[in-house]
Amino acid sequence: MQEIDLIIQRCNRELTFDYIRAAGPGGQNVNKVATAVQLRFNVCGSPSLHKNVKEKLTHLAGTRMTIEGVLIIDARRYRTQEKNREDALARFSALIRKSLAKPKIRRKTISNTASREKRLESKKKRGEVKRTRQNRTFD
Repeated sequence: MQEIDLIIQRCNRELTFDYIRAAGPGGQNVNKVATAVQLRFNVCGSPSLHKNVKEKLTHLAGTRMTIEGVLIIDARRYRTQEKNREDALARFSALIRKSLAKPKIRRKTISNTASREKRLESKKKRGEVKRTRQNRTFD
């Protein structure tokens, strides 16, 4: 867990923030103040992330990734610039954590004899029900 936090801290040094005007709640405040935040992170040029993590992050980011390999997170949920900045950072760190998570190893399981017999018995019962519902005409 501490290793992930260190990686996120290193990535935070590479972030750039752009402040723009946001639509939505706020009345005249929206038209005057640049409260929306655009967080930018150059995934391809980042020395903080391993190649595998960059690939996974690119896949997870989807449409938030530009052709140049820059991750852009728009935060405009709140009325204040500070809250939007915190929101963008939280979403960025969640995305990094998700890309750093190792997938669980799938272990093939073998069903035991009792469960196999139970499954086959239920299939037989179901087949019998279907057989009784058929309309059979004898010529």
